[in-house]
Amino acid sequence: MGKKKNKSEWIAGCKERGEWAELCFMARAKGLGMGVLKPFGESGRYDVAVENGGPIHRVQVKSTIYCRRGNEYSLNVHGPQRKRYKKGTVDFFAVWVIPVGEWYIIPYAAMGKKLTLHFTAGSKRAKWARYREAWDLLRVIEIQACVGPEFVTVEDVEFLE
Repeated sequence: MGKKKNKSEWIAGCKERGEWAELCFMARAKGLGMGVLKPFGESGRYDVAVENGGPIHRVQVKSTIYCRRGNEYSLNVHGPQRKRYKKGTVDFFAVWVIPVGEWYIIPYAAMGKKLTLHFTAGSKRAKWARYREAWDLLRVIEIQACVGPEFVTVEDVEFLE
């Protein structure tokens, strides 16, 4: 867990801070060996795409500096017209809790209907704790299977000859 900073040390404007968060996400993903793609323009439905040898994942990057109480930070997650992101437009949300330096990689499906998220810094029991620093969710896991000779058909043998 990182050391808390005075809020005056962060980028003040929400838009500029969001751009900074996107750059930090891309640098971290690239540093972990993932390919990073940035859509052209600002009208895209997601901020960044990540690939790692398989399907490309669309990621919406969010960040917060807003501390509600104690170590609890909150964040509104909504898209255009302050509505929930539509299914099929985003695969993951990458949420950066800036004051404590924690990233949360949250699958779209895990969000449910929530538009406001709460993060408790350092807590292992918090609702989103399982997604803290879950960068592996963006990686492709390759499964290799072997087929024994008992599964080879006559057609397979003819094809192999």
